This record gives sequence, C-alpha cells and structure tokens, in this order.
Amino acid sequence: MKRFTILLAGFSVATLLAGAPAFAQGTPQTMALTQVDPTTLATGYRTSKVVGSMVYNAAGETVGTIDDLIVTPNDRVPFAVLSVGGFLGMGSKYVVVSYAALNVTDKKFILRDATKETLKKLPEFKYAS
Repeated sequence: MKRFTILLAGFSVATLLAGAPAFAQGTPQTMALTQVDPTTLATGYRTSKVVGSMVYNAAGETVGTIDDLIVTPNDRVPFAVLSVGGFLGMGSKYVVVSYAALNVTDKKFILRDATKETLKKLPEFKYAS
C-alpha cells in the first residue's frame, strides 16, 4: 500500500507540473523584424561585386574605384570608400562619399558631378587600426 501511495503522489505531481505554464529562462527578446521581399534583393548588388568597381562621372571619365563599403553603427547608412588619384595603386588616397550619391546605370557606378580633382580635394580617409 505504501508503494501505491508513493506512485499516486508522484503521478499527481507530474500531472500538476505538466499542466503548469512553462517559463523561458533569460530575458525576453523584443526584436522587431521587417518583412523583406527576396525578389527585390535578387536585383541588388552584393558587396563582393561592388568593391573593386570603377566609378565614373557624368562625362564617362573614370574618377576612382570603390575600395570598401562602411556602415556606421549610429547612422546605419552605407558609405563608399573610394580610391582616387595615383597610378596602379601608387600615390592614391582614400575618400568617403555617401553610397546614396552613387547612381547605378547599366551596371556602372556614376558619381555625377565628380572629377578627379574634386575628389582629391576631399579629406583623406584612414582606416582605424
């Protein structure tokens, strides 16, 4: 009889615990997700294809090369680091323009009003160590 009482008590506790609400450990996550249309992204440009691309002005002249893309933690907008001036990587400097200033036409990156001289006059960008 003692064994039956212990089994009945154990079964009762298990039944009570099974019906109790479960609580997750840790802090609750409150992340708002936005829905993204994958077909729209498929027409975009991957960074691996953007970096290394030539940048042209409205006259069709080459004014620089996209060296990198940077997104700042506060602004959350991309900036393009352009390599301007120099020849074969010698004597060039890095400058930064907003990625929004670049227009894509026929898979070419156009910085409409830029010239080599105006880009060279921009402050030099140096990567943090």
